[in-house]
Amino acid sequence: MLRNIAVIALPDVAVFELGVLCELFGYDRTAEGLPGYDFAVCSIDGRPVTTHAGFDVVAQFGLDRVEEADLVAVAPYAYSRFAPPEPVLAALRRAHERGAWVMSVCTGAFALGAAGLLDERRCTTHWLHADALAERYPAAKVDPDVLYVQDDKVLTSAGTAASVDAGLHVVRQEHGTAVATMIARRMVVPPHRDGGQAQYIETPVRPIQCETLQPVLAVVLETLDRPHTVDTMAGLAHMAPRTFARKFRSETGATPHDWLTHQRLLLARRLLEESDLGIDAVALRSGFGSAATLRHHFAQRLSTTPQAYRGTFRGQPV
Repeated sequence: MLRNIAVIALPDVAVFELGVLCELFGYDRTAEGLPGYDFAVCSIDGRPVTTHAGFDVVAQFGLDRVEEADLVAVAPYAYSRFAPPEPVLAALRRAHERGAWVMSVCTGAFALGAAGLLDERRCTTHWLHADALAERYPAAKVDPDVLYVQDDKVLTSAGTAASVDAGLHVVRQEHGTAVATMIARRMVVPPHRDGGQAQYIETPVRPIQCETLQPVLAVVLETLDRPHTVDTMAGLAHMAPRTFARKFRSETGATPHDWLTHQRLLLARRLLEESDLGIDAVALRSGFGSAATLRHHFAQRLSTTPQAYRGTFRGQPV
C-alpha cells in the first residue's frame, strides 16, 4: 500500500510540477475518506533548493528520508547545468531495488537515466527534451508522443500537466479508480487522461480540439453497451468511414477502435469496483459482449483478469 512519499528537489527545480506532486500527495484529504500520505520534500543535503523562478524552497529532509519511501519522485530540474551526484543516483537505485515506485516528472527523467533506471525501458519526458534524453542515454527507449509511461514500477511523465496524469495513475494502481477519480475532482482535472495499466497511453481527447467529433464521442460514451464500429460512428458523423477514421485520429490521437476499447475498459473497471454485477453482466454493460472478450482485453491491456482486478480494488481500504 502506498503510504510514504519522498520528492527529490534538485537545483533549479520547476515550481509548477513540484507543486503538483505536493498537491497530489502532500495535501491531507483523510477527513474526506481519502488516503493520507507521509509526505516529504527532500534535497541533497536538507538545505534550501533554488527554483527556476528565482526563489528558494526550504526542504526539511535530506536523502536519508528517501530510504523509507514507497514512492520516490524526482521533480524537473536544470539537467543541462546540473548532474545529480552519486548519493542521489544510489538512493534512486536502492528505491527501485526494494520495490518502491520511482517516478520522474519532465526533466526529472534525466536523473533516472543517470541512475541507469531507464536502460532498456520505455520512458518519456517533455517533447522538447526527448531527443536530448535519447542521445544522453541511448539504452533508454524514449517515446516523445505520450503523456507518461509505466515500465515495471518506473514511471516517467512528460512536462507540466502530464505530472497530474502520472500521479493519478499511481493512485489508481494503488487505491483504485474511485479514489483517483475523487482526487481528480478535488483538483478539478480530468480523472482519465490515461491508458490504465497499459505501458503507454495515446494523446488524450481534448474537447477544444474535437469540435467536429465531440457530439459523436458523447453519444458513444452514453451507449457503450451497444455495438459500435467505424462504420456506425462514421454514420453518426455523416462521414465516409475512411474520412472519419482519418479525422478521428487527427483530433484524438487514437484510432476509433483503440479509443472505443479504452473507454469500454474504463467502464468495465468502474463496474467491477463499484457494482455487484457478475463478469458476464459487466461484459455486456461495457460493450464487450462476452466474458471471454472482456478477459482477453484485460489480459492484453491490463495484464490481469477481471476477477483479479475486482479482488484487488473492490472494497479496498483507503
